[in-house]
Amino acid sequence: MAGTQIPDDANAARYSSSLLGRLAAWCHDHRRRVLAGWLLAALVVVGLAQWAGGRLDNNFALPGSPSQQAQDLLASRFPGQQGDPADVVLRSPSPLDSPADAAAISALVRSLRPLAHVTGVRSPLAPGAGGQLSPDRRIGFVVVQFDAVAADLPASAVRAVIDTADRFGRPDLQVAVGGAPVEQVVSAAPSATEMIGLLAAVVVMLLAFGSVVAMGLPILSALVGVGVGFGILEALSHLLTVPTFGPDMMIMIGLGVGIDYALFVVTRYRQELAGRQPPRAATIAALATAGRAALFAGATVVIALLGLFVVGLPFMDGLAAATIVAVALVLAAALTLLPAIFGFAGTAIDRLHLPWGAGGIGGTGGTGGTGSGFWIRWSQIVQRRPLTCAACALAVLAVLAVPLFSMRLAFSDAGNDPASLTTRQAYDLLADGFGAGYNGPLVIAADLRGPQARSGLARLDARLRRVPGVASAGAPAVNAAGDAAVIVVYPATSPQSAQTASLVRHLRDQVIPAATAGSGVTALVGGQTAAGIDTSAYLSARLPWVIAAVVLLAFVLLAAVFRSIAIPVKAAAMNLLSMGAAYGVIVGVYQWGWLGGLFGAGRAGPIDPWIPLMMFTVTFGLSMDYEVFLLSRMREEWLRSGDNSRAVASGLAHTGRVITAAAAIMVCVFGSFVIGDPVRILCIFGLGLAVAVLVDATVVRMVLVPAVMQLLGPANWWLPRLPGKTPGQELTPSTA
Repeated sequence: MAGTQIPDDANAARYSSSLLGRLAAWCHDHRRRVLAGWLLAALVVVGLAQWAGGRLDNNFALPGSPSQQAQDLLASRFPGQQGDPADVVLRSPSPLDSPADAAAISALVRSLRPLAHVTGVRSPLAPGAGGQLSPDRRIGFVVVQFDAVAADLPASAVRAVIDTADRFGRPDLQVAVGGAPVEQVVSAAPSATEMIGLLAAVVVMLLAFGSVVAMGLPILSALVGVGVGFGILEALSHLLTVPTFGPDMMIMIGLGVGIDYALFVVTRYRQELAGRQPPRAATIAALATAGRAALFAGATVVIALLGLFVVGLPFMDGLAAATIVAVALVLAAALTLLPAIFGFAGTAIDRLHLPWGAGGIGGTGGTGGTGSGFWIRWSQIVQRRPLTCAACALAVLAVLAVPLFSMRLAFSDAGNDPASLTTRQAYDLLADGFGAGYNGPLVIAADLRGPQARSGLARLDARLRRVPGVASAGAPAVNAAGDAAVIVVYPATSPQSAQTASLVRHLRDQVIPAATAGSGVTALVGGQTAAGIDTSAYLSARLPWVIAAVVLLAFVLLAAVFRSIAIPVKAAAMNLLSMGAAYGVIVGVYQWGWLGGLFGAGRAGPIDPWIPLMMFTVTFGLSMDYEVFLLSRMREEWLRSGDNSRAVASGLAHTGRVITAAAAIMVCVFGSFVIGDPVRILCIFGLGLAVAVLVDATVVRMVLVPAVMQLLGPANWWLPRLPGKTPGQELTPSTA
């Protein structure tokens, strides 16, 4: 980002005396030690992580909820069923109990029983297993009971079941495997997504820098930070609940912000070299200015993410920790590893020029240092017609945000997986043979106390079968002690359906209390579907509070940094507009199904309830990044000239190219998850972040912010004077 060059030794001394300036000098002077330390840390941390392995857990249960209480009751009273089951779903053009199919099923069951971690296998042809065969007897499922929950099962054990089942598939016998353990293994499978985003970032930075060496430094810094962060996350997964998509999300955000922060530092370093500063002085100036802004932006992201720990959900703690580790490590690499590499590169950073540029941003031939060219002309257009530009920008944001008002928060199910995955195929087969509700049964755990408990259990069983929305219910299974029972209820609708959520509430509020009153039976509705419903309701209720807290934090931080009332109010409003547009786009694509084929959205479905929370906190930090970079330059000119119009023009002209390049890199990294990842929730998250960054860096920062600031004039910089303060005493962050 552009800024004034160091004019004299006094300014150089001022940079050197700052904390980041001293850090830059030390890293530059001890570059071999710093580089060796990072490489050693990467090797040790990643090596230990590979040796210890991770423990990823897609447990979205809400502690203390009715569904969790049901799970606790089952775990204590039915210890043999503590592990998670998987379903091997079969379909044949002939009845499955025909001689040929029956022989194949028997052989399949015999092959599955001796596998590691398998405690039982129940065939659909076994006596009493009629519920595992469809009415036409052409679709059925084998239940494979594991000895542990999905998070504790080795991936190899689950894959052994999948591979064994696949061997029995033939043209006249379709085989697919589903269930929580399989979903966890499939969703954790590696993809080429990160490489797609990385290659796109390389292209953007080659265009921006015009130099192969300058392009490589941000990539190297981000990769080292993400590598160490990945190893730390593997260790944290043994202490926190980290979902299977947690590492992918860490890589997504780590690469995006890591390249972004390093981009600004490298840009300023090149500007200092172009101003004829020696490499050591250029390193100190780059870290004292761009490094300070990157530190502020990264700290803001971390502070915002820390707020997720108050939500009180274990998996949200894991997601927050994954993101914090990513941001902290790539920021540390940008502030320590980059200065050391500058010491090695010196003026050679501009070598290997590409034919289309003479230096790119921050170089001798770029416009970043002079503030001329396209961005000067653009700032003049915006300032000549600020009202028109502001109205057009608001119209674009409003149109994009329209779908937001129909957002439905619920955990998506395997029916949203890509059609090529075995989990989706198993889901579709069960839905075809038994109804969509068979993919998410409700497990009713009953505590039996007193002489009337058995009769109360019978009344509950009979009542459940007559409830609208219940497709079927199994007979009650009573434990050996006779003090607990379990009834499996299959809804008529899919696990992610709003009707299923209504059914759960109806059972809890009306059906169960009426059927068990005075009988000594305490019945709780549990199971994976009910747990998702409980967690969705909990997160939906807390989303407004998280947004309010983040907006308040933005106001306080910006008011402290820029000594203004109007700027933080404007920033809060524009953050909300950016997020509204991003929310609207993901609802339109993934919930309404608009352009679903283009984005690989598969079936339309709800938005997973953790996504808006994570999107808001992460995007808040990223938007603060651009806000600080843009407004710092405007503030610097305002303090120098006292001319608001000139300050707005200078800020936009000096920062537009770098902000655009940085945003393009993030859009490429985040957007790559939309086209390259089979996990739907990562696609939604990636698209949401890509849209939020794109809108924030273009419509908001390049149009709406300068237009509104031009309209407000000197009122932008007004702050009630505190006792004992005189104008000019405020501190402002240096421009990057």
